[in-house]
Amino acid sequence: MVHRATATLMLVCVGTAAFLYVGPLAQLVGRRHLLVVVHEWSGILLPAPFLLGLAARSFRADLRRINRLAPYDREWLRAVRRGTPGPRPAGKFNAGQKIWAGWIAGAVPVMMFTGLLMWFTGLLPWISRAGAIFVHDLTALAIGVVVLGHIRLAWRDPGARLGMRTGWVTWGWARRNHPRWAEEERG
Repeated sequence: MVHRATATLMLVCVGTAAFLYVGPLAQLVGRRHLLVVVHEWSGILLPAPFLLGLAARSFRADLRRINRLAPYDREWLRAVRRGTPGPRPAGKFNAGQKIWAGWIAGAVPVMMFTGLLMWFTGLLPWISRAGAIFVHDLTALAIGVVVLGHIRLAWRDPGARLGMRTGWVTWGWARRNHPRWAEEERG
């Protein structure tokens, strides 16, 4: 549920940003102020699913798993870099998922901080609004590209999509894609 809620808010942020920033899309919007308000509040609410998720023991356990790169994660990264086919060593989260989670966990506060500086002009007068806009736009572009890659990878893996929708994956999928986690769960 944390993933679903975060993904929804992130897609609203990215979608509204596209309509606010890209000229031809901006011309399609009649109520720009409403779009701005939806964009601002979806950005402000983006950490809410994470913070609410902290109440669940299983979410906190997943955070501990995703927060550390294990020695087998280096093997996973080497195999991906070389294009080695076949199963790669991975726990519940592979190294790519761990890197993605860390990157987005850093990008969201940057976006919130720069967005608030743009929203409340003069909040911190020693930081230029132009600088906040530059960082916000550059980070937004990076997030957009990485989110598209994230969606593309998920789209190619029906087992992963099933797991994201239902919270459950098949034993065979877990054994093929996350063998260390499958063995851990089995034992």
